[in-house]
Amino acid sequence: MPPAESLAASMLDAARAVAAVIAGSTLDEALSRGAAHAVNTAAVRDMAYQCLRAHTAIQTRLGVLVPRALREADRQALLLVALCRMEARPDSAHTTVSQAVDAARTLGGDRFASMMNAVLRTAQRRTQALDDAVAASPAAQWQHPQWWLERLQQDHPRHWQDIARAGNAHPPMALRINRRRTDLARAQARLVDAGLSAQVRGDCGLLLDKPVPVQRLPGFAEGELSVQDIGAQHAAGLLDAGNGQRVLDASAAPGGKACHLLEVADIDLLALDHNPVRARRIDENFSRLGLPGRVAIGDAAQPDDWWDGRPFDRILADVPCSASGVLRRHPDAKWLRRPGDIAHFVAQQRAILDALWRLLAAGGKLLYATCSVFRAENQDQVAAFLTRHPDCEQLSPCGAPDLQLLPTAEHDGFYYALLQKRPRQG
Repeated sequence: MPPAESLAASMLDAARAVAAVIAGSTLDEALSRGAAHAVNTAAVRDMAYQCLRAHTAIQTRLGVLVPRALREADRQALLLVALCRMEARPDSAHTTVSQAVDAARTLGGDRFASMMNAVLRTAQRRTQALDDAVAASPAAQWQHPQWWLERLQQDHPRHWQDIARAGNAHPPMALRINRRRTDLARAQARLVDAGLSAQVRGDCGLLLDKPVPVQRLPGFAEGELSVQDIGAQHAAGLLDAGNGQRVLDASAAPGGKACHLLEVADIDLLALDHNPVRARRIDENFSRLGLPGRVAIGDAAQPDDWWDGRPFDRILADVPCSASGVLRRHPDAKWLRRPGDIAHFVAQQRAILDALWRLLAAGGKLLYATCSVFRAENQDQVAAFLTRHPDCEQLSPCGAPDLQLLPTAEHDGFYYALLQKRPRQG
């Protein structure tokens, strides 16, 4: 076994995580299972994320070098991780090869170690052939499944390339101030004093120049700051919740949008999530920020199991979706998603919307939100809902019928549509 603190050990742990994703696990689940024995957790996470972001290109390169995939999933994944690291860090190729060989010896003895050495050495000699293979495949070139690229081209013919590039990049890190405990000027000054640079975005956002661990954020433990994407920070303003109103945040975990709503208005807020483990994170965030929200466990599509019968003035329907707007944060989606999954999400979203609509008071507003860039989950879903519900009117709080944010260097991709239930006549 290689030393626990070595690069070889980290590559093994990253390969196990990648193998688990290929087998159907989410990356978060896979990394959580390995956290107990991983020493360099940051290195493991970085290598796993890098490999999954570049998965199609790396698979294509490996296919040239090893035409027939290995039957042992962990060995195949270690080849992917090692090749990916060598491509990303050409300046330390010698170290990568040496440590990958050590890791391979742990998995498959001297025979697999020799194979690893031969594959990586051949990759160094055949860079042009590997580059040509990637260039010949749009899926490999753009590092997305072909069906995903086709949907992006159909939905965003002018911007699909930018969306694909963003999906392969490292995500930005943004903060939201807790206006009940600080203000933008004070929070920004504290960051500067801590050697961190951030730019103001909106009335409560700070975009960090470089991501850092939350432990380095002054005021985070005291509840002055939360980590939240700039795009996600639009939700609270669009919902326009006022003091004294009764508000529901459906599918609320981990609670970022719910906390934001409570920070800007004195409301009676119920945060709902179907997963008890994830719901505990909402409670933890309420406690850290000193906010009075309530948490319930339940399915947004089955309100009879948790609703007390009193209508809500505002509802945030942040529905499950493909996560196509936050792909760089969830690169395992490239492995896990299938073309038919979009129809499944659309049906799930429809059921949630229809169920929540009857909980909304007359004159009340519902904000439909996704972290998707696919029209089927966004504009088409809203159009179908308006057809089914004649008592619904779509508002234009941003001067347009809806807000589709595409992922950029500053924020992720989100979709918002504000719907109002018409007051009863007579």
